Amino acid sequence: MAEASAALSDELYREILLDHYRHPRHRGSLDAPTATAHGHNPLCGDEVDLSLRLSGAELEQVAFTGQGCSISMASASMMAEEVEGRPLSEVRDLIARFRALLVEGRDPSELGDLGDLEALSGVRKYLARVKCAMLPWVALEEGLSRAEGQGV
Repeated sequence: MAEASAALSDELYREILLDHYRHPRHRGSLDAPTATAHGHNPLCGDEVDLSLRLSGAELEQVAFTGQGCSISMASASMMAEEVEGRPLSEVRDLIARFRALLVEGRDPSELGDLGDLEALSGVRKYLARVKCAMLPWVALEEGLSRAEGQGV
């Protein structure tokens, strides 16, 4: 019974990833962004460019362009869906929880509600794929730091 449940869960996660890859959300770039960031994984060639618009202490809008594997592009789409419109403190907390899930291998049940982002938890079995999934998140951190460094 547990095996059937795990297989169903894996299939659901696979469908979520494929949907975000085939139909990315927030794909494009913003006019007059507050900050931009570029992420590149030289090992596989994945690239992502983020444009961010901050309003006070909120990440008002985020958009991405890029090329790469299904995991990096799905991760960028899922990330944008989760962070847009959130206070920066929540965005930074979500970045930390997502990193704990993938890099530290923490159990999703310990990390609070991650929504569809849990679909990426399976990539932690493959170190090279973790870098693919983390690429847009690392770029997001860079963009936020750049915006905050500009006094935004």
